[in-house]
Amino acid sequence: MSNDSLLSLLEAEAGEYVSGEEISRKLNVSRTAIWKQVRKLEAKGYHIEAVPRLGYRLTGKPSRLSIQELLPKLKTNLFGRQLHVLDVVPSTQDELRRLAEQGAPEGTLVIAEQQTNGRGRMGRHWVSPAGKGVWMSLLLRPPVPLQLTPQLTLLAAVALSRAISREVPVEIGIKWPNDLLVGGKKISGILLESAAEDERLRYVVVGLGISVNLEEEDYPPELLEKAISLKMSSGNAVNRSELIATILEEFERLYGLYLEQGFAPIRSLWEAHSVTLNNETLLYTPQGSVKGIPRELDETGGLKVELPDGTYRTIYSAEIGEAKVGGS
Repeated sequence: MSNDSLLSLLEAEAGEYVSGEEISRKLNVSRTAIWKQVRKLEAKGYHIEAVPRLGYRLTGKPSRLSIQELLPKLKTNLFGRQLHVLDVVPSTQDELRRLAEQGAPEGTLVIAEQQTNGRGRMGRHWVSPAGKGVWMSLLLRPPVPLQLTPQLTLLAAVALSRAISREVPVEIGIKWPNDLLVGGKKISGILLESAAEDERLRYVVVGLGISVNLEEEDYPPELLEKAISLKMSSGNAVNRSELIATILEEFERLYGLYLEQGFAPIRSLWEAHSVTLNNETLLYTPQGSVKGIPRELDETGGLKVELPDGTYRTIYSAEIGEAKVGGS
């Protein structure tokens, strides 16, 4: 039995229950096979209600992104104008890196309905179910020195935070360097991967993963204490196409500002959105843990931390302790 045959049967009943016995008879399959196919459809974003003695009914279908819907919404000159919308991929990062190596222009965007091997910082797996999030990668070819690439990570966090705040009534804070939090729970992940040659930056692939319309059951139990979606936090489903268009608009504007005026304005915006600054925390660096109070960013994007003895240390790479929205 294919997913399509079960789906067609449920769709034909227009929201009415279909008994397991009837499905089994019409499709010539066992009850166990039906349940397995239901789970597969749910993984693709379909909502199927199962009630004992009544059977199954289709209560919701996944929303699907399309080039035809997205392009008219874009207010950008460059970002997203070269657009690839895919169904299922291991990772949008890998897809865009392949295009970049083939000469794709700056602003090229790859979006996937589902990632089977989405990844975040430190190689962590990113939960990317079908039709419920924004899983995309944007290509940059910035004329900046290789050592300034970390600044782009902070820029991406600011752009994403400002865009989400425009579309969804939630309070967002940035945890250094680029985790977006709502009520202390992670709502988005940002991953920058760059390619260089002879100390020259060739391109940067900016991966953005946003948990938009995920439900509690979409998360593994161990993540529910740490992660949340925009729908769960606001109580309402979010139009993904509108959100993507706003993200690209904010990103292109801030990227232009960065190229014109340097890191200073981005630094100020990041500090204004931060939930890391002025909160005592523990930072886990490659050289060991550091306890202190992050005070500001330095001119390169490093985190200036006030140590217990009153001296300062600049941290460039670390895992940081829990932060809460609204610091002291």
